[in-house]
Amino acid sequence: MSEANPLPYAGVRVVEFTHMVMGPTCGLLLADLGAEVIKVEPIEGDSTRRLLGSGSGFFPTFNRNKKSIALDLKKPEGVEAALRLVATADIVSENFKPGTMKKLGLDYDTLSKLNPRLIYVSHKGFLPGPYDHRTALDEVVQMMGGLAYMTGRSGDPLRAGTSVNDIMGGMFGAIGAMAALRQRELTGEGCEVQAALFENNVFLVAQHMMQFAATGKAADPMPSRISAWAVYDVFTVKDGEQIFLAAVSDKQWAVF
Repeated sequence: MSEANPLPYAGVRVVEFTHMVMGPTCGLLLADLGAEVIKVEPIEGDSTRRLLGSGSGFFPTFNRNKKSIALDLKKPEGVEAALRLVATADIVSENFKPGTMKKLGLDYDTLSKLNPRLIYVSHKGFLPGPYDHRTALDEVVQMMGGLAYMTGRSGDPLRAGTSVNDIMGGMFGAIGAMAALRQRELTGEGCEVQAALFENNVFLVAQHMMQFAATGKAADPMPSRISAWAVYDVFTVKDGEQIFLAAVSDKQWAVF
């Protein structure tokens, strides 16, 4: 965008203490919308910088348009530098395991005293409740929440083909940050925003839970289901290639 027509979040500063996918996705989206995102990495750099094979795309995908600074948060001078950054920030984003940020003195209660207008986005495995002390992975909540059951064939749960809950968790974190920025315009105060892997997964399978509530019959896995539409599947054509065809309305059926 030009200076005459800046991106909508130009002038917003985000300091992120994140790693892997969920937390970095939040910062990625805000950066794409024009925010200045400063990623705090350990001295040796974010661990995803060194991933190989199927992980080699993680860092360049989820950390584009960001600035980086390497700090040793286990040392007082590293924490002091982080606090100086936070004092200038509109948003802080983190996705470390429960208790980590508090041990570092970088939790919301501490930072909100330093910067009362701060919006603090916390990405976790679970929202507050009986499991909130647990660490989670995308695959873990896919199995717990039923998404893997719905993706694979009957009796053969299958992980979805991308980190759907991690990415969606970062999206919800960014949406929450956007809402909090608007609220801050009205109140002058910051707040804490939370997003979590498991609750994302529940949202993803909510239609299947509501199907059971409406019909009394558990949803079949997607490969075994009877579609809601007459034509909605992958077909093999005569040259051996596969195509997906869908007719989801009477008008489309007539054309088909």
